[in-house]
Amino acid sequence: MQRVLISFVLFFFSTFLYAQAIPALQYASLGDLRLENGAVIHDCRIGYRTLGILNAAKSNAVLVPAWFTGGSGDVTMGLGPGSYIDTSKYFVIAVDPLGNGISSSPSNSATQHGTDFPQFSIRDMVESEYRFVTETLHLEHLHAVMGISMGGLQTFQWMVSHPDFMDVAVPIVGTPQMSSYDLLLWNTELKALESDPAYNHGKYTQRPALSLVALIHNMNLSTPNFRANHTTREGFQQYFEQIVTDGDRFFDANDYLRQLQALIGHDIAHGGPIFEAANKVKAKVLIVTATQDHMVNSLPPLGFAKLIHAQTLLLESDCGHMSPGCETARMNPVVERFLEQKQN
Repeated sequence: MQRVLISFVLFFFSTFLYAQAIPALQYASLGDLRLENGAVIHDCRIGYRTLGILNAAKSNAVLVPAWFTGGSGDVTMGLGPGSYIDTSKYFVIAVDPLGNGISSSPSNSATQHGTDFPQFSIRDMVESEYRFVTETLHLEHLHAVMGISMGGLQTFQWMVSHPDFMDVAVPIVGTPQMSSYDLLLWNTELKALESDPAYNHGKYTQRPALSLVALIHNMNLSTPNFRANHTTREGFQQYFEQIVTDGDRFFDANDYLRQLQALIGHDIAHGGPIFEAANKVKAKVLIVTATQDHMVNSLPPLGFAKLIHAQTLLLESDCGHMSPGCETARMNPVVERFLEQKQN
């Protein structure tokens, strides 16, 4: 049976499926990765794929971290000439964030398996990516960092963690810090996951479906009007049962837990004044946000845009968090033009 969450993500975030093959998955070995909470991920590996050609000046590299539960393969499916990143111009590095089941994660760690895998943050994701870019690819600068959803969260963190490392940054339906509504959503998913009997405190022998988590996630991925317009009353039961049956079975529950905890803790100001984080930003920034987003509220990114005098693009469709896919005709040309800029 079709996996509901995967089909939504690929359809709305990938935009076009190009004839080109998905580039080969590669791995970068970082050794031990010390996290901001003091814990260590041992034998840390980062998955990545590349598209395009790095120019002689090494000035056309664009880093694209994947979204929540997404991977580099998902990211590259939507890229090519005519997409929001033209791979005939840019050397695109699609990276797998920590905890996605490809890079080091609870599900694939031999020595820190399952809940023994330490809790990490969005900031830790960015530090692992920085080490990968500098130590494995030997790049001293990126033209751009950009990403969708959790990729947008990572982009915001890149702006303040390594402000001199990029010319431009484009967070898409991301946020610099979680709003109270965002926290309500993600903590509700966390509660649903931990209270699921099949989760068994992370000691399961086969992946639980986490049906309630999947239902909560799907309710917030779009908007009420979108769902009413795209699922008939007659077709609702089949739609509902498909989510209940498939749930999040495709993604390991402990991986989901650790990435979810990273979302909940995300705050580029780290508890301090947001204007202090804003003062660190040096890149030219385009913030793309969706006004009807029920998953990542648009108020924090728009407020941050004013602090750093960033260009903004407001997506207003009832697709909600999936608006980047629904409004490609508006978004893609704006992003493409913005990527042509250089740092001051």
